[in-house]
Amino acid sequence: MKEITLRPKEQPKVRLEAEVINPAVFAGKGLKEIEGLQIQLGNTRVRLADFFEVSGARVDDPKDLRIVIDGDAGHTKRIGEGMATGEILVRGGVDMYVGARMTGGRIIVEGDADSFAGQQMVGGELVIKGNAKDYVGSSYRGDWRGMRGGTITVEGNAGCENGEFMMGGKIHIKGSAGPFTGLHMKKGLIVVGGNAPRVGAQMQGGSIVVAGKMEKLLPGFWLEGEEENLKIEADSFEGRYLRYSGDHAEGNVKGLLYLKKPI
Repeated sequence: MKEITLRPKEQPKVRLEAEVINPAVFAGKGLKEIEGLQIQLGNTRVRLADFFEVSGARVDDPKDLRIVIDGDAGHTKRIGEGMATGEILVRGGVDMYVGARMTGGRIIVEGDADSFAGQQMVGGELVIKGNAKDYVGSSYRGDWRGMRGGTITVEGNAGCENGEFMMGGKIHIKGSAGPFTGLHMKKGLIVVGGNAPRVGAQMQGGSIVVAGKMEKLLPGFWLEGEEENLKIEADSFEGRYLRYSGDHAEGNVKGLLYLKKPI
């Protein structure tokens, strides 16, 4: 793939909103045009070049374009929002809404991500190699539609309410997760490699797999049995798992929670 590189200058105290950092927006533009793209700083519109040095060559097809953010962008929101194709690689951290409403393509964040990563994601792949804060793959505030497709991988830990109102796709948190992961979940798969308290509140469908400890199991989950070397569609999980159905506080539900049984 051909690359266009953004090197962050000093990040402002007020967060930038830069949904224009997207292969579909950069494609077909020369460097001067990319430098002149408008981003938001508080209530002011500024140029991308005011906060990022831009280098590379024009790429006409977004699927052939990789945007490399060569440094920390921890005060820049909405990177890759609505992205449909191509790649973004961030050699550092990012602020909120990375990959929000993403439908395709691939985003890799080598550092940490703030809240709402992959919010209402429909397709594509989002990889966060550090930690993520709250609401990974969640709905927009006040909406009832969360993530519907695609894959989110967090190689570290994540905060609370991940997969809130999730309607499809897969979230894999390799570390531990905060309370109420899978809140209002309807479809899809959430995997937590570490500990996760109070998962699946008001869950109506989908599957949650927790390989670590669960501090508290919500009372709406009923033990149904045990399974050895669990398989959920294309995913396999070695070991013995306790299988619970729930959240029965919601009435007629089809949600499944699998908790790895200690050896």
